[in-house]
Amino acid sequence: MPTVHLTDIVVSRLKAPGTYFDETTPAFGIRVGKNRKTWIVMRGAIRQRIRIGHYPGMTLADARKQARILLTEEPLDRNSRTTFSAAYTTYKTVLDGKKARTKYDYERILDKYFEPEFGKKPLTKITYEGVIAITDPLPRSEQAHALAVLRTFLRWCVRPPRRYIKHSPLEGITITMGKPRKRVLKDDELVTVWNSAKKQGYPHGDIVQLLILTGQRKTEIANLRQPWINEKDRTITLPDWICKNGQEHTFPYGDRVAAILETIPRRNSTDLLFPSYVADDRPISGWSKYKKRLDDLSQEPPVNWDSTVLYPKIPAWRLHDLRRTFGTKLAELKVTPHVVERMLNHSMGSITNKTDGLVSEVAKVYNLAAYLPEMRDAVAKWEDRLDTLLAR
Repeated sequence: MPTVHLTDIVVSRLKAPGTYFDETTPAFGIRVGKNRKTWIVMRGAIRQRIRIGHYPGMTLADARKQARILLTEEPLDRNSRTTFSAAYTTYKTVLDGKKARTKYDYERILDKYFEPEFGKKPLTKITYEGVIAITDPLPRSEQAHALAVLRTFLRWCVRPPRRYIKHSPLEGITITMGKPRKRVLKDDELVTVWNSAKKQGYPHGDIVQLLILTGQRKTEIANLRQPWINEKDRTITLPDWICKNGQEHTFPYGDRVAAILETIPRRNSTDLLFPSYVADDRPISGWSKYKKRLDDLSQEPPVNWDSTVLYPKIPAWRLHDLRRTFGTKLAELKVTPHVVERMLNHSMGSITNKTDGLVSEVAKVYNLAAYLPEMRDAVAKWEDRLDTLLAR
């Protein structure tokens, strides 16, 4: 296996498949494959190969630093004294390959609840009782989230080639998530939110109105890019990497969405419709600030408000409730369940058929175009219904 002096320029120019070891840090190198380059380190008497991460997602400097940490640790075996912190450091390279939100959530949980308590403790000394002592005081939903994240991490610790521990102390536990939300906005609440969003305007107000009209997730609408919009066919195609279920999603839109899209300012520096104020290559952020402003606008009485009448305030709601409201309203308009699911880009059942309100796995792949007319009809019904509500 060739040995070279790895630099950023050298690594970027490596094309021929093979493994190239670093002259500066022995046992550390990069494996060049057909489709990607992988940082590796060879450790121990048995020359155990450990993958550190992928280039260019992980830089040479970060990979070399991680390699030096691994090479100074005690080799991993069934009697390993590897600490939580040491394993977690390696696990972060796995998280680098996940979606940004997943990486953030996992690191937040592990850093906040488990690293302070378990950091210097060998993984073999972590017990179920010790974990529960940390998670029991947490709110129910956060408790479930913390246990789920830690269980995933510990399962990773069990799998080869690591084998940090023989068994996970959380294996076999049942994690009870919080009760699913059922909040659906009433017609008058929806009208108030729509009008408040109109007053709020671009960018957040426009996003809220698009959520009401399309039923998509806020991150999907916030990430909208001009190339995803087919103005001729009046469709929007969300790529698989932005969708929660990892499946590309094409859905039609109507007159109201078209009117909103026409008013959104275009920038030469980005394809994003709703870029962040911090950087044009990042989507809008600061959701809590925008939502608070929208709530404030929603609580303002109308201009012609009669002061002798108690003005009703909207009970607490979240942006995701608009998605649930969209699906519910379509059902009330007699839109068939499988079309509602298509509009929402839910993963469909693997059995039953269209008559039962579901589609087969084969139909998911081959019949996408067949549902567009039905989806367009659903969009038209919903916009007509919304027009009626707003005209009151």
